[in-house]
Amino acid sequence: MAENSSCCTPEGSCQSGGTDVEVGAVTTTYRVTGMTCGHCEGAVSAEIGEIAGVSSVQAVAATGLVTVTSKAPLDEEAVRAAVDEAGYELVGQAA
Repeated sequence: MAENSSCCTPEGSCQSGGTDVEVGAVTTTYRVTGMTCGHCEGAVSAEIGEIAGVSSVQAVAATGLVTVTSKAPLDEEAVRAAVDEAGYELVGQAA
């Protein structure tokens, strides 16, 4: 009889194509104005990354999109405050 196997660890993370994926994670994409370079991306990512529950942030200046993965949905005002602290403007969630 074949042994049951799972890509998930007891801690609640899974492997998908060699990348850890958090079980039950929420991914939200926001539109941010004013980012023009890698430094901008880093500043926005660092500030949003400080919000409790955020596990990853990917900011792309060329598109103005910031993709955030968190344990639960984030309060948009907390994201807005973080983006503001970095010196940019949160337009809202991307469609």
